[in-house]
Amino acid sequence: MAHKRLDRRLLSAIHKLSGPAHVRMELGDSPRRMSTCPTLPIVRLKNRKTLIAVLLNPEMNFGDLYSQGDIQVEGDLVSALEALYRAPDRLITRFLSRWLRLAQSCGLQGARKNIHHHYDIPTDFYKLWLDPELVYTCAYFPDESASLEIAQRAKLDLVCRKLWLQPGETAVEAGCGWGALSLHMAREYGVRVKAFNISHEQIAFARERAKREGLQSRVEFIEDDYRNIADHYDAFVSVGMLEHIGREHYQELGNVIRRSIGDTGRGLLHFIGKNQPQPLSVWIRKRIFPGAYTPTLREAMDVLEAHDFSVLDVENLRMHYARTTEFWLQRYERCFDQVVERFGLTFARMWRLYLAGSIAGFRVGTLQLFQLVFAGRACKSQPLTRAHLYNNNAIEQDLQDVQWIRATS
Repeated sequence: MAHKRLDRRLLSAIHKLSGPAHVRMELGDSPRRMSTCPTLPIVRLKNRKTLIAVLLNPEMNFGDLYSQGDIQVEGDLVSALEALYRAPDRLITRFLSRWLRLAQSCGLQGARKNIHHHYDIPTDFYKLWLDPELVYTCAYFPDESASLEIAQRAKLDLVCRKLWLQPGETAVEAGCGWGALSLHMAREYGVRVKAFNISHEQIAFARERAKREGLQSRVEFIEDDYRNIADHYDAFVSVGMLEHIGREHYQELGNVIRRSIGDTGRGLLHFIGKNQPQPLSVWIRKRIFPGAYTPTLREAMDVLEAHDFSVLDVENLRMHYARTTEFWLQRYERCFDQVVERFGLTFARMWRLYLAGSIAGFRVGTLQLFQLVFAGRACKSQPLTRAHLYNNNAIEQDLQDVQWIRATS
């Protein structure tokens, strides 16, 4: 009886600390309590040991215990996480979103180890739930009915339009994933591309695809760190890499961009960010993305300001990333048993929690997705309007405008 009273007191304390979060926590097989909302998600802790572990170290143990099956969510997982994210910053919120810094190096050796942890998982795993081009970044949905495949291709094209790529130009991509954007730039825009990535698995896939598509003479995939980018280019692009380099290396990235495009080129940074400066969750940094940091827009300016780059355009695609991750989780759930068979139940549940938490984060607004376009102060390859981003008929007129600017400068 004493143990049951202790359990009740601990659960009562958690509920008081959690405030008005629209989720309940229960222990073991105890019956559900009466609620004014019968559809309220239930977070069920296996036993007292699980409860104490979460209380002692919520930053890590909630995610790990969910992955191990000691914590179950009854009801919609994403809705439960959204409720926790929206709760006041008390104990229950910190189960999933308390922020601490970890000393995970993003130097040359540390970066290789961090990227290997996530991106050198066999490509067959990502093929199960990504689109056929393996674009593992935020898609762009031109309308609500667009499929993931259409939206990812639209994103690739949006990036190229924002960069105002022209046939015969050169571009460098830092952190190229499985190569979809670099191949799109070469195939659709007639650009010569060098793409850098330290994931061996991804580079091998990208090279094979370039060969298969007959683009190996126009796209060179280089297995090397972005800090070793050399030569001069018309455009610099990085999609989904800034989150991985660590804020302490922003000056290094700025130096790389400066020597790559000088005063005359232009560039684009596409990255997950935040409205307030906060480290990423300890569990995400430990289990999913070692060394990751999601910056605010102000922090991202540290990459550009020292080199007098002009910001041309800033867009927030947060709700597009919420939609993207919804597609990913739907597809992941369909292949969940295959993931369990290949990698084990703990791994499968860990990735389920990561994807569901990403949806919740983008829906609630604890995560943002920024696209930032910039140029050197002497860059003359800039359209006068933004019409080329959304109106195909305006592209030819914008090209004439750029040619006029060049001729009269």
